[in-house]
Amino acid sequence: MTDSNSLPARLEEIVNDFEVCEGREKLEMLLDYARSFPPFPGYLQRPDEMEEVPECMTPVQMAAEVKDGALYYYFLVPEESPTVRGYAALMMEGLKGSTPEQVLAIPADFYLRMGLQHVLTAQRLNGMAAILAHVKRRAATELN
Repeated sequence: MTDSNSLPARLEEIVNDFEVCEGREKLEMLLDYARSFPPFPGYLQRPDEMEEVPECMTPVQMAAEVKDGALYYYFLVPEESPTVRGYAALMMEGLKGSTPEQVLAIPADFYLRMGLQHVLTAQRLNGMAAILAHVKRRAATELN
């Protein structure tokens, strides 16, 4: 299992919220994040700023920006994919303002603490792992 000290504070709060939910409540919480999915900043919708997440069955695009050493991630996820959209929204919220070092310290399996493996298919979980891997790759580029 993951070390909670390795999660950015807001992501830790989100994980804790999921931990106390049971069964279908976890899925409903994820869908709440999907419904609150923020709009993608127009100034980042240039092809050179977008990164595809091809490992995800859902077409997911990501961009990131750095402000004062802090990372901010943005995603484009179709509305027809609410679970992936919800996961992307919670990642945007949970990682907002994190440093590259904080993002790189996130364990690859942190979402298992949320219990999502009990309400989502393995295919969806693989997509979540792919999104996290791309987020971490982007953070690594900021350190180089």
